[in-house]
Amino acid sequence: MTYDEGLAQRIREQLGERPDIAEKRMFGGLSFLLDGNMTVGVVGDELIARVGPDRAEDALARPEARPMDFTGRPMRGWVTVGGPELAEDSVLRHWVTTALAFAGTLPPK
Repeated sequence: MTYDEGLAQRIREQLGERPDIAEKRMFGGLSFLLDGNMTVGVVGDELIARVGPDRAEDALARPEARPMDFTGRPMRGWVTVGGPELAEDSVLRHWVTTALAFAGTLPPK
């Protein structure tokens, strides 16, 4: 599966030059890791974001979000973000910031 390089570049721009961020090909797309913990990624033309189990309900209340489900069983604490809203930099910034905040609570790997 390919991923949207334009969306990946927009994520890179949101993240800036951070030595604690690494990119890795995963899930048939591209993932961004904070100290070894997945935060956000691009699968196809959609964003996946790790929001954590405590923020999942609020995240899923947003119109551009739905449960992340690759196997028929949703992944707890993760959302898939797509649709026209994702074209807005403020929407992308929200998801990147939210995912970084959660991943920042996890111990480095």
